[in-house]
Amino acid sequence: MQAIIVLLAALLAMPPATALGNDRDRTAAERILEAALADHHAYHRLAWLTDRIGPRITGSANLEKAIEWATEEFRNDGQENVHTEPVAVPHWVRGKETARVVSPTVHPVVITALGGSISTPEGGITAEVVAVDNYDELKLLGEEVRGKIVLYTRPIVRNGGREAGYGSAATYRVTGATEAAKLGAVAAMNRSLGTAAYRLPHTGMMRYEDGIPKIPAASISAEDSELIQRLLAAGEKVTLHFELGCRNLPMAASANVVAEIRGREKPEQVVILACHFDSWDLGTGAIDDGAGCIMVMESLRIIRAAGLTPRRSLRGVLYTGEENGLWGGKAYALAHAAETGNIVAALESDAGAGAPLGFGVSAGAGAVELLTEWAAPLAVIGADAVRDGGGGADISPLKPYGVPQIGQRQDTTYYFDWHHSMADTLDKVDPDLLAKNVAAMAVLGFALAEAEETVPRLPEALE
Repeated sequence: MQAIIVLLAALLAMPPATALGNDRDRTAAERILEAALADHHAYHRLAWLTDRIGPRITGSANLEKAIEWATEEFRNDGQENVHTEPVAVPHWVRGKETARVVSPTVHPVVITALGGSISTPEGGITAEVVAVDNYDELKLLGEEVRGKIVLYTRPIVRNGGREAGYGSAATYRVTGATEAAKLGAVAAMNRSLGTAAYRLPHTGMMRYEDGIPKIPAASISAEDSELIQRLLAAGEKVTLHFELGCRNLPMAASANVVAEIRGREKPEQVVILACHFDSWDLGTGAIDDGAGCIMVMESLRIIRAAGLTPRRSLRGVLYTGEENGLWGGKAYALAHAAETGNIVAALESDAGAGAPLGFGVSAGAGAVELLTEWAAPLAVIGADAVRDGGGGADISPLKPYGVPQIGQRQDTTYYFDWHHSMADTLDKVDPDLLAKNVAAMAVLGFALAEAEETVPRLPEALE
């Protein structure tokens, strides 16, 4: 709380000149910052979501309970046009998960099924393991893959970027089973996509390809992956036994949750504040993406409580079904296609709750300069940096309609330590940093909705 007190003192000492424009806007930014940093209301709201409701995988009773809760919370906050929009989502359940190395020695293996995987046959699979770093190595093995378990061993590191970060290895989780099956493998596994050595398996979506045999897919801990690699490097044949009891059930009913602050002059023009409400089932979805949804809810609450009504409408959308295929995002874009010309910008938070750094924007020429001006009051919390390129998964289906895409940027140094694992729990969220993130979203969201000019649109029919 001491950090909040220091920030409030800094706010009171702010010079009158900011980059939001007129006096009304300057006062609005300062009022929003002060309200967002005044207490830990956002943290307590996130605590309720994670501790009282918990994980929110699609098709689960927990996700639907969370949707009902958020809808009621929006109404209690006095928001307008509060409603849900139906979305059909996958319903996959995890079931039994066991694994062990059975030769050349016996070792337990920490394993978790990937979302969407089929189960193993009754009694499990016992097969020899082949390890590869990438698809080129897999193809070189050719017939050696037949009848075996393929283990993708690509590690990721903190702040590794495109070369060594999450994106550099995620493809082996998503399509690894299909590529292995093309060569006759009986199962596929990947080294867990985590950046910490806690012997945690990280789950995530995988995808099958029509016409290719479906084989079970799982993630194993980094430590167990390295154990298998050491045995293979010693010239041993490694045999693994594992069993998965996961099931794919019929599609289930879910919904996006929508709430608004209606604009005072151009209510038909909309700025979307976005997140995804579903989570994987291992943890409680605190950083992915409970924190982002609380930022949306709190941004609207603070702006309304401060008596601020922007020129355009601010619309919060808590999307469903992001983790396993952007079901909510795609359904929203389709349902609202006729009004996309009036969606002047979409801002998403889906990177945890680390220290806010600023924003990334994908839009027409001049967008970075505009957002840099509007984000200037956030310098007091270090969240004013704007760079070219950004957006979010849930808002990406709006790209073909030219809607400017804005992603809220946070420090993600430790994000992938816990991402998609049982360690995604409330204790990973710092209350002061969450409050700063709320301030960042609320200030920029209000500026986007209040400014006389709008962010230049993306070229239509963007690939």
